[in-house]
Amino acid sequence: MVDANYNMALETEDLKLDKSTLTLGVSAVIQDASKGAYMVAEQGGESVGCLLLTYEWSDWRNSQVVWIQSLYVVPEMRGQGIFKSMFAAVEQRVNDGEFAGVRLYVDKTNEKAQQVYSQLGMNGDHYLLFEKMSGD
Repeated sequence: MVDANYNMALETEDLKLDKSTLTLGVSAVIQDASKGAYMVAEQGGESVGCLLLTYEWSDWRNSQVVWIQSLYVVPEMRGQGIFKSMFAAVEQRVNDGEFAGVRLYVDKTNEKAQQVYSQLGMNGDHYLLFEKMSGD
């Protein structure tokens, strides 16, 4: 998961994450389920993709909304339905009432990812994301 996160940040944002900080961050999620949960896709005993689920309380819906973050599929496995199957598992949890919905954010220049998300029935019509991160 550390390598997947590192590779995803490098590929999508040309950002070299500090591996020791990243390792601590991944470990924190694994040790504290309230921070989130990782989903890992495997094929032939090898990890081929992963994502992080985090939770947002929605007072409007009196339920949690699940966020997909840190999504990464190894390049040679892209286009083979890896993310589609992981998304289907998350969507089933929404359909079962565990969550009110699912959200993710995508870099506005990542048109290929936006196409994938649209094909899965997601839309980017409602919100813009604004942020201010420490160090900005």
